[in-house]
Amino acid sequence: MSESTYSESHLEEDLDADRGYDIAVIGLAGRFPGAGPIEAFWRNLIQGVESIRFFTREEMAAAGVDAKLLDHPHYVNAGGHLDEADLFDSNFFGFYPREADILDPQHRIFLEVAWEAIERAGYNPDAYNEPIGLFAGMSMGSYIYFNLMRNRAIRETVQPYQLPLSSDKDFLTTRVSYKLNLKGPSVDVQTACSTSLVAVHLACQSLINYECDMALAGGVSVRIPQKSGYLYQEGGILSPDGHCRPFSADAKGTVSGEGAGIVVLKRLEDALHDGDTIYGVIKGTAINNDGAGKVGYTAPSVDGQAKVIANAQVLAGVDPASISYIEAHGTGTMLGDPIEIEALSHAFREHTDKKQFCAIGSVKANIGHLDAAAGVAGLIKTVLALHHKQIPPSINFTAPNPQIDFENSPFYVQQRLSHWMTDGLPRRAAVSSFGMGGANAHAVLEEAPPRPDSGPSRAWQLITLSTRTPAAMEQATDNLAAHFRQHDDLNLADAAYTLKVGRKTFKHRRMLVARGREEAATILETRDAGRLFDAMEEFEGRPVA
Repeated sequence: MSESTYSESHLEEDLDADRGYDIAVIGLAGRFPGAGPIEAFWRNLIQGVESIRFFTREEMAAAGVDAKLLDHPHYVNAGGHLDEADLFDSNFFGFYPREADILDPQHRIFLEVAWEAIERAGYNPDAYNEPIGLFAGMSMGSYIYFNLMRNRAIRETVQPYQLPLSSDKDFLTTRVSYKLNLKGPSVDVQTACSTSLVAVHLACQSLINYECDMALAGGVSVRIPQKSGYLYQEGGILSPDGHCRPFSADAKGTVSGEGAGIVVLKRLEDALHDGDTIYGVIKGTAINNDGAGKVGYTAPSVDGQAKVIANAQVLAGVDPASISYIEAHGTGTMLGDPIEIEALSHAFREHTDKKQFCAIGSVKANIGHLDAAAGVAGLIKTVLALHHKQIPPSINFTAPNPQIDFENSPFYVQQRLSHWMTDGLPRRAAVSSFGMGGANAHAVLEEAPPRPDSGPSRAWQLITLSTRTPAAMEQATDNLAAHFRQHDDLNLADAAYTLKVGRKTFKHRRMLVARGREEAATILETRDAGRLFDAMEEFEGRPVA
């Protein structure tokens, strides 16, 4: 860029004050195409799996897609499909059957992922005495039009205001805050494709300003009908063949995807003090808008993107030359990809002339463009990469886009899984998300600081489980046994503590006493009647609803 952002000198002065703006990521949860839990998502990423579904004609016809549209030569029968989006554990969250019927699937899925995220972080909101914030957004809801307004029985048996309450974007976060008893700021965010990364930025700001002491941030996108494609149009942003090829010479567009993701955040100093598991650290975030300086309202802007990247780098207080991975917006469009690399190059070139030292990739090649959830999907991928010290491949890349001069840029496309090497500095990365219309977001991340070993503990540990139903207890028992088997480095005392104080208490209880992870897993797997004890309480803690 010819000049720095207007506020850069002031930001540098603020950094000198060392005000402790680092934010820890202490929990992750999501549902993505081809993957349920986060572990499956990571496994798909490192294996280079493309999770785009190509729907059969029968599937699309059953979903209500017009037969004439299916016969159109430019109709593409593909998308990043989210399995089991029609399922919902309504009883667990205290919904009446009719309430659950009219609730948009995006609301349902986001509520379930929020519950999972805060559990994975090791907290019970009812027992956490400080305010927990929630910042998130969803895609345009079509469920009300395709499934509710066409159903006369529903229209005539619910109050008119109930339909928008159950479907509109305005009520996504407040419903979750109500159901999970979250008492911090509850803010719906809508900036198109950058929604969920903007939500992360706002959550970080809320933590920095002490409006809350923990925050959930993310987004969700589910389209109705699910098993439907799209009509390809020359010059549009969608791919003619259902594949997304970021930064590749044969890139012709993106493909839509479905999913949901949430990160749980805390001020780093608090997370370290509380002994939380830290998956990564957000060093700095920034948002801005392109304004009028571009060829059209929906077009990207080099200047707008470069400025938001530069701002985030200054706020992070790190040398851009130390950033070794960029999770790009990477839509795989002929216009968007060259502009994004040009903007990144401008921001980096203010600080370094090094060439091809920073890997770049885009999760959209794996799962499609998740719209309101796109930014958090890229953030979760990057945090997992930092946590595992590996950089996944950016798939569907054959040769560089001829409009991108990678050789003279700081970047190269990551084409294979690699161990994330370091030259003594902490591993650092960045994530971009740009909303159609000009709302830009960028975040700079760093790997978690070394975690001290847990202190000595007693030989025997009490392991507890608690669920609403007997069936859920059996599933929870299997899940815990598998977790113990899969994590060789797990400290049983830490697990026992989290299961006791970081989980909500329900009617059905199960407990065991064991001396080690392997012994606990065996007792759980075999349902050892002599060492596994069940109990049922007449009353639970505060109802979820």
